Amino acid sequence: MLNTFGSSIKITFSGTSHGPEIGLVIEGLPAGLAIDGEAIRAALAIRRPDAAISTSRSEPDRYEIRSGAPGGITDGTPVRFSIPNVDIRSADYDPLRHTPRPGHADYPAYVKSDGTEDLRGGGIHSGRMTALFMIAGAIAESVLRRHGIVVGSHILSVKDIRDRPFDPIAIAPESLQRLSKMPFPLLDGSLEERMKETIAEAKMRADTVGGIVETAVVGLPAGAGEPLFDSLESRLASILFSVPAVKGVEFGDGFAIAGKYGSEAKDEYAYDAEGRVVTIANHNGGIVGGMATGMPVIVRSAIKPTSSIGLAQRTVDLRTKENVTIVVGGRHDPSIVHRAVHVIDAAVRFALFDLLAEGKPDSWFR
Repeated sequence: MLNTFGSSIKITFSGTSHGPEIGLVIEGLPAGLAIDGEAIRAALAIRRPDAAISTSRSEPDRYEIRSGAPGGITDGTPVRFSIPNVDIRSADYDPLRHTPRPGHADYPAYVKSDGTEDLRGGGIHSGRMTALFMIAGAIAESVLRRHGIVVGSHILSVKDIRDRPFDPIAIAPESLQRLSKMPFPLLDGSLEERMKETIAEAKMRADTVGGIVETAVVGLPAGAGEPLFDSLESRLASILFSVPAVKGVEFGDGFAIAGKYGSEAKDEYAYDAEGRVVTIANHNGGIVGGMATGMPVIVRSAIKPTSSIGLAQRTVDLRTKENVTIVVGGRHDPSIVHRAVHVIDAAVRFALFDLLAEGKPDSWFR
């Protein structure tokens, strides 16, 4: 089973939701790069659950550097991080050992591993693994920031409650930085209570809700990316679909562009007051031909409702070969949109870091 992403900078995930730890190895970092421990701790903290609208599982997420960065400075070898799992209740999953949960990876993972994989809490397919994205994203952000590249996201929707979208032409880096520090990031803060009430209501009904995360990138230089197979869209979509529960990714106008005339979807060029080439509109989301145009990159990710609901569901018993009904116990999120938003930020940062680092001298990292 392969769990590695990246070309010039590679990340590999290991561990499981209910194992002793989850782990991350980062390869390709040059020697002499300072690891910002405070930034990593802040990133891990903002992903942690709010008990009122999230799972009651509470992990402290105290990471450790096992090798590759003595004293917090990289030595040029792979850097290995670990996060111990502390708040584990594996007994909740004993009744489900042979009855795969609908919407989860249980059945295909069971087949792929011939029944040997540890699927308690979802195993390696669990949202627990997204804590590792936060470490990789924090390291990436420290380098991207030096080059004026800023990533930020907001909750565009929870179920049918919708925030206003980003202005696709003009996005201030400061606004993205502010969103990145908000536990429940919205452009219209007046919607927070309604969205949280919708999540809480779903929780009371033993049900769940999904939503959409909208992400913007500013400061990305024109020409970043490659045509065809290694396009900027390909890199971003690949890592976004690696975030659990992401079921759709679109750039710019996305699927809506299919309903427009070409005259309605054109991104005409012009010089701005400072002599820079810009596009008058941004229907393509800042990417054409697989490469950045220099305009804000706009990408939206559809997050499905959490599959673990407290209602009866039909499945099969893999031992008896019978159709059965189960009720999934344990501790689960009634919505993961407000937690996924920061994971998506981190994933996008790392994908851009990997893309831009290719062929760069060590000085580019510092």
